[in-house]
Amino acid sequence: MEVILRQDVDKVGLRGEVVSVARGYARNFLLPRGLADEATPARVAEVRKVEERRAHHEAKTFEDAQGVAERLRQLELRFDVKAGPTGSLFGSVTPTDIADELWTKHKVRVDRRKIAVDSIKRIGRYQVPIELFQDVTVDVRTLVVPEGGALPPEEELEAMEAAEQAEQQPPPEEKHELDLDELDAAALAQEAELTASGELQPSRADVEGELSDDEFDRAVDAGTADGQQQP
Repeated sequence: MEVILRQDVDKVGLRGEVVSVARGYARNFLLPRGLADEATPARVAEVRKVEERRAHHEAKTFEDAQGVAERLRQLELRFDVKAGPTGSLFGSVTPTDIADELWTKHKVRVDRRKIAVDSIKRIGRYQVPIELFQDVTVDVRTLVVPEGGALPPEEELEAMEAAEQAEQQPPPEEKHELDLDELDAAALAQEAELTASGELQPSRADVEGELSDDEFDRAVDAGTADGQQQP
């Protein structure tokens, strides 16, 4: 089934793209959440017109791309976003967001599909590679800053990320050490099991309080007759 994405969707496509997805995925996830619209012929035609208009503003030659690259090297993009205490975003900064920011504030049109970065999900300082033309790629400085705050130093950012990763690690399994009573009980249970299976013969001391000497001797003789070895 073909749909038109209304937002960037990881591993599916970018906003405005026409993509083919499984019908169940579209009906049960993309469409109900407002992430996509069904790709009717009229909607697809409108998307194609938008793509053509954008293409007119992109670099057409190697020389054009070099000029755009020089402009982009002087820029610093900034995104003020909602973030948690460990620096994780409540959402993400996507390639489409970067392309829109370049167009809206700097009137530079780039192909979103040529922005070589995954969705950014943490505050920080980034160098975002953008391919403008064949053999012309530029890194654009990009800041992702917590809303209403300032961007911490790099060392603090690394510590925040390490703390978050530590929180996500499963707790170590607790090793249960047996106390003396439990060790004695375990030993007695093992001894009883071996005795019941015939692998361990009872000694005279084990049963002398229960059997007389004659009874014990007869019990041992009976065990020998059954093919068991006398201790």
